[in-house]
Amino acid sequence: MKDRFAIFLSVILCLFASCSEYRVNDDPSLRLTFSCDTLSFDSVFTEQGSATMQMMVYNRNATALMIDQIWMDDGEAFAVNIDGEPKFEQLKELQINGGDSLFVFVRVTDFGRLEEDGVIRIEDLLHFHLANGATQHVLIEAYAQNATRIGRNGKGKTIVADYTFTSALPYILYDTIVVNGLLKMEAGARLYMHSGACLFALGDVEANGTEDAPIVIRGDRLDRLFDSVPYSYAGGSWNGLYLESDHPQNYDLHYVDILSGNIGLYCYNEGGLSNLRMDGCRIHNHAMYGLVLIHTDALVTNTEISNCASYCIYCSGGTQTFVHSTVASYFNYTSIRIQSVAKENVAAVYIDNLDKTGAQTTTSFYNCVITGFLPNQLVVATPFDRYYPGAFVGNYLKTDTLHIPHAEGNVYWQKTDTSAVFVNDFYKYKEYVYYDFHLDSLSPAIGIGDSIAALPYPTDRDGVSRALKRPDAGCYQYQP
Repeated sequence: MKDRFAIFLSVILCLFASCSEYRVNDDPSLRLTFSCDTLSFDSVFTEQGSATMQMMVYNRNATALMIDQIWMDDGEAFAVNIDGEPKFEQLKELQINGGDSLFVFVRVTDFGRLEEDGVIRIEDLLHFHLANGATQHVLIEAYAQNATRIGRNGKGKTIVADYTFTSALPYILYDTIVVNGLLKMEAGARLYMHSGACLFALGDVEANGTEDAPIVIRGDRLDRLFDSVPYSYAGGSWNGLYLESDHPQNYDLHYVDILSGNIGLYCYNEGGLSNLRMDGCRIHNHAMYGLVLIHTDALVTNTEISNCASYCIYCSGGTQTFVHSTVASYFNYTSIRIQSVAKENVAAVYIDNLDKTGAQTTTSFYNCVITGFLPNQLVVATPFDRYYPGAFVGNYLKTDTLHIPHAEGNVYWQKTDTSAVFVNDFYKYKEYVYYDFHLDSLSPAIGIGDSIAALPYPTDRDGVSRALKRPDAGCYQYQP
């Protein structure tokens, strides 16, 4: 009998406990809990709004709480949707049971152009007033800026005259933009490319970025795939930068960062050999190729070309010289799949000297790093190795030993190597640690460079002096 009574009492207590989560408690000390106290958007462009961000509202109490009213102070810059309801007037006497939660979705609205240029902080407060008398708040903020738009509505645009991208405002480029005249880019110019957009330069190019004010060309998604993964980390978000002509042109690029497209920089000439000069640039994270040089003479110095699904560098026709540059092929080398394509089983650098109808390809590397996570990162495709005119001097190379006349002073990767080349060649997204192709403290590329080849380049891409010791290979001098 006692056992039956105990069982009966236990059942009653369980039923009471299970129902308590639905009972509204007006204890004034009880509060809601939020997944964040401030919901921050990365920079957004005016006149186009933003992607949607999410936060959670939790009732971690054992009993239910009643939300009498939800509102915002202004409500103009941000659109809020709570559990599928976008209108605040419908969010009255909203019960949130014990242990339950609400989804809150927020986006920046298209609130028009700002009266002044520059980056402006906008904010609003989202208020939750409880039936127990307590009022709680969440700050919502964003940094907005005006932009100059070219080729909007997917129509593209052809500019028949000279054109200059200035640093005054960022640019958003839509579809295909063609510049027929001289293309100039000022230090600090920012080009944000919409999905599928590309920029064609049919004349000369003068892009004069600096170490402190580089020119940046990247996709226009400023939001995040996940909390630790910005969209800028995903390659293929735009098409590419193309320098094409049917007669010789001159291209000068200094401190230009070309990021996360399909193709970084594609140089092609049908009627001769164009001239490319690159210094201090960075071509990174492309879903196809990094730097393509076809019928192009080039001098590339203090430049990083990294993480491309196919070739980081492809050369065919012309004379190309790379000095103190880093070529690192670790595309999609991470535990999270954020890329739309897989890494192709190809070398980081491919030199094509097999075309019998075009110009001979003579490509040389001095004091460079060429490596990646695949076994062979350098291919010199030439009919007879012993006659190849290009030179490889003072490099760190992940490839088989080169048997060409002008290969000396190189250090080759070995299977027994245990030291890391770079600070970080693996994207640790959980730790918010992105790729870093500066040299590791035990890197085999330290102190192997040719001193004579380094003389015209006394500082690295970061402005660090190479004069104090024998130079390191690559675009970054090791700094303890």
